[in-house]
Amino acid sequence: MGERDAREWRDRQRHAVRAHADADARRRAAEHAEAAELVAWFVAEATRRGLRTTRLVARGYDGRGRYRTRLTGWYVDRAETRAVDVDGRFHLLTVPGGLRARLFGVDPEPSPVPLIVGAGGRDGESIPLRTLLTRLLDGGAGEPRPTTGPAAPRA
Repeated sequence: MGERDAREWRDRQRHAVRAHADADARRRAAEHAEAAELVAWFVAEATRRGLRTTRLVARGYDGRGRYRTRLTGWYVDRAETRAVDVDGRFHLLTVPGGLRARLFGVDPEPSPVPLIVGAGGRDGESIPLRTLLTRLLDGGAGEPRPTTGPAAPRA
């Protein structure tokens, strides 16, 4: 392979990698937009139904400490590590913790909303966001019951 051929090959490879990364970024953006629409639907429906909100609490990364937040909303999983606030933002409620956090509380930043909660996790358990939100609206754990209000947006 000559120097010119090697350069062309590197250029094609670089272009292919860039195209793949761009396509992946577009796919992730579309998924986040769809998930954000689901969360907005959930907040509107939860508010319409009068679903009780709660003051959200974050946990330390080590799982031991519990830290106050200024957030109000709904936990979307049993472990209470993921939540939706009343403004329609999704939060992962795990934080570094420490003495300062214990004294003053924490302000977890909103996270991009996943369409599949737990995807890619080490435990292998994942669940569609739509299922979690529908279960919450319909009274918690167990199989989702038919809703009487507007249906969740379709994927």
